[in-house]
Amino acid sequence: MSRSPVTQTAAEAATETGAATVRVTYRKSAIGYAHDQKATVAALGLRRIRQTVEHPDTPALRGMVQKVRHLVSVDGVPADSVEVAARLAAGGPLGAGAQDASLRRES
Repeated sequence: MSRSPVTQTAAEAATETGAATVRVTYRKSAIGYAHDQKATVAALGLRRIRQTVEHPDTPALRGMVQKVRHLVSVDGVPADSVEVAARLAAGGPLGAGAQDASLRRES
């Protein structure tokens, strides 16, 4: 019986193809929040406070981050901050390069 090849995570596949990735960090406990928000945190792959996961920047991920923006941060910036909220609404990049691009536009 042969073993199947090791499968890649979505973040690994995205980095190989050159797609942008987003680092999502679990900042605040979901205790006391609705069950669907707890499920969204779990679906993001977050289990412990201060745990960081990396995902490809997709519309589905953006929706998940938007739903639990009060519990997570994106690339070290709280997801409920004005900066990240504007990027979510505009559909612009959420990754670390997005901060550099916004600084270049202001200059």
